[in-house]
Amino acid sequence: MAAKTRQAAENPEKAVAKGKAGEAVRARPKRVPRNPQRTHSAILDAATEEFAAHGFGGARVDAIAARAKTNKRMLYHYFGDKEGLYVAVLEASYATIRSAEKSLDLARRDPEDGMRELALFTWNHFLKHPEFLSLLVTENLHEARYLQRSDKISVMHSHFIGELASVLRRGEAVGIFRAAIDPVSVYLTIAALGFFYLSNRHTLSTIFSRELTAPAALAAWGEHIVSVTLASIKR
Repeated sequence: MAAKTRQAAENPEKAVAKGKAGEAVRARPKRVPRNPQRTHSAILDAATEEFAAHGFGGARVDAIAARAKTNKRMLYHYFGDKEGLYVAVLEASYATIRSAEKSLDLARRDPEDGMRELALFTWNHFLKHPEFLSLLVTENLHEARYLQRSDKISVMHSHFIGELASVLRRGEAVGIFRAAIDPVSVYLTIAALGFFYLSNRHTLSTIFSRELTAPAALAAWGEHIVSVTLASIKR
């Protein structure tokens, strides 16, 4: 102990430096553990924004990595390449709406009430998720070239169409709906009325001198979708 004190007295600068080094070692922050799920989600969210804003061709991997606060190496690690990431974005976007539809519990609802809720839900989902509509436009420009690579899309949609068909059959059984209604046609009616309105809202507002994006106008159009849908299937 005396020897150390004597050395410090003889070379005070060295002693101070050594002390600071020791403090630095003790103060060094612990390494934050990796969270693969969080990184995966961050990349997917960032890619959704980038693809929705710029399309497939205009989207940049560097921009996606920057948005996700990660690097391209991690992006390639989780998704393979840009095309793989784009397909994952499409799958996640469809999964979001299909998963949310389950909360409607169509199998347990009165058939007419269930169809009304489905029409309103679809309309409101389009309003809340404009990025979904942008992705649909992009993928249709590519003639669904990338969507066809997914082995998940058909599975999630077959379940939804099966549930919709069940609602229509129950309505038919109690004399509310017409016989042998095609569930795909019904959903196309709902989706088309919502998609066309929103994708053309600016030009239509200009042409007809109406504020089609006003809250009252959006609410009224949602009710119109319900009326048209029910009128097309009721006896």
